[in-house]
Amino acid sequence: MVDEGPVRAVGGEQGELFPDVSLPDELVGYRGPAACQIAGITYRQLDYWARTKLVAPSIRPAHGSGSQRLYSFKDLLVLKIVKRLLDTGVSLQNIRVAVEHLRARGVRDLARVTLFSDGATVYECTSPEEIVDLLQGGQGVFGIAVSNAMQEISGTLHEFPAERADGVQIEPSVPDELSERRKARRTG
Repeated sequence: MVDEGPVRAVGGEQGELFPDVSLPDELVGYRGPAACQIAGITYRQLDYWARTKLVAPSIRPAHGSGSQRLYSFKDLLVLKIVKRLLDTGVSLQNIRVAVEHLRARGVRDLARVTLFSDGATVYECTSPEEIVDLLQGGQGVFGIAVSNAMQEISGTLHEFPAERADGVQIEPSVPDELSERRKARRTG
């Protein structure tokens, strides 16, 4: 498979995944607390996975106490997949191997991947033929369609504040009660 590289929001390529051009490009990310909520994990898990380099933030890593990590869309997707694999009993060692394969792919390429596991090994299928071959073995497997995880994440991103790599905050497109109070304090 050919890696298509990072997909940008400011062009036609990412328009399929992110119809709103203001949504994440390669310089827009989400801080740890938002990444936890989006991926459905605890902050403790996120911190451990970042420190052990299972899923490190690609936009901005932590640089000492008090610095904020910044996770890209692809990082969020990998976090969500790692969580699903852990929930089904796949070992961390096998998850690390799967994560390396996911990291090597571009976002558009990931949309065509389905991960299957028998609980011990993780298999990557990119075509119906590969899936049929895998299932003919007769053993029980479960699958994770990466495109479904992508849709789940992209559907909730607008609820979370984003930040550009240069530190500029991007307000959520759907304001919540807290952001409305902050806005009222600034203007009132």
